[in-house]
Amino acid sequence: MEVQRELSEIIRSEIKDPRIHPMTTVVSVDVTPDLKYCKAYVSVLGDAEAAQETIQGLKSAVGYVRRELAHRVNLRNTPEITFVLDQSIEYGVHMSHLIDEVTKDLKEDTEE
Repeated sequence: MEVQRELSEIIRSEIKDPRIHPMTTVVSVDVTPDLKYCKAYVSVLGDAEAAQETIQGLKSAVGYVRRELAHRVNLRNTPEITFVLDQSIEYGVHMSHLIDEVTKDLKEDTEE
């Protein structure tokens, strides 16, 4: 949990890469028990192009992010970080819109 919080803070306030969308969130983090590898699931509020550019920006800044994480979190090993695009929030919003459309159509049908 601490790794997730620090990664979010580093991405939000330390990285100045213009490719990284300002509405980028670290949704979850999976760290292996031996602390060698870390998979950070990132959600980007924006279109698919903004999401891909953000992932590219994060991949190019991974060395800096890892150094910052080492300074901020006291771990035996600083894990190698892999950024993965998490589209579950976007998918949930899309499904919610679809459900709203269907229920609106059902209400209109019952009112007629």
